[in-house]
Amino acid sequence: MAVDVEVLEESFDLVASQGDELMKTFYDNLFETAPAVKPLFADVDMEQQRQALLNMLVVLRESLRDLDDIVPDLEDLGARHVDYGAHAEHYPVVGEVLIGSMAEIAGDAWKPEYTAAWQEAYGVVQGVMLQGAAARAG
Repeated sequence: MAVDVEVLEESFDLVASQGDELMKTFYDNLFETAPAVKPLFADVDMEQQRQALLNMLVVLRESLRDLDDIVPDLEDLGARHVDYGAHAEHYPVVGEVLIGSMAEIAGDAWKPEYTAAWQEAYGVVQGVMLQGAAARAG
């Protein structure tokens, strides 16, 4: 998996210190953009959910130089998302909202190349998660 590691690290480091705000912004924006996914979170502790997503992003950030190491974790995550009711069509919206939320939190410091790098990286993550989802749905 080839991604622009330096640009991803630099851009994530811009928003990492504001992780709680990023997660709140992400879920607020997600529910506004795609209200159809809100019922998937009806029985979810959102504080725990926000922390779990932030933790996954931190793991991804720390694994950028050897993404192959986290492929099994991402496949497992995709498989679990089948059980949560996630569908393939949800993934692109989540990616768009996540990247947009990162840009929103970073403000003027966010550069177009950050968006492009995250779109590429998210595409890789999405592909691996969907492989795991397909294996679960079997």
